[in-house]
Amino acid sequence: MREAIVGVFGGLVLSGVGMFWWQGRAQVEQNAPPPPQVEEVAEVAPDELPEVDPGNMVGPAPPEASELTREERRFLRYDRNRDRKITRNEMLSSRSDGFRRLDIDGNNLLTFEEWAVTTSDRFAEMDADADLELTQAEFATSAPKPRKKKPACRC
Repeated sequence: MREAIVGVFGGLVLSGVGMFWWQGRAQVEQNAPPPPQVEEVAEVAPDELPEVDPGNMVGPAPPEASELTREERRFLRYDRNRDRKITRNEMLSSRSDGFRRLDIDGNNLLTFEEWAVTTSDRFAEMDADADLELTQAEFATSAPKPRKKKPACRC
């Protein structure tokens, strides 16, 4: 048994050495281009930074980031196609997260009809001009009320 283990271990060592030897025999490619000539660079003292004159070069202007208000971010979560209007289908499709909170009859079972009726009624309340589309002003009427912050501790 010991001879088998020593034999396997010896074989692994020899194959490892062979792999390193085989990979180390890389040859320089025939007709390879010569390495690029390095121009002499003026030596800079280690304490000094090199100075470079950029001339008239001007870098690109940084992009301008527009800060969206909280209400605009909430509006854009519902407006899937970014046409600045929320259709009834967009409103219904984004309500799947609040599905469990819409149990009307309180039986701990929520049918799709209960959910759709509640969401449809909410959409109808927000749609003041009844054109089946919500503008940003109409959507703003449904903003959640700000929560009062609880104290960190009860001292």
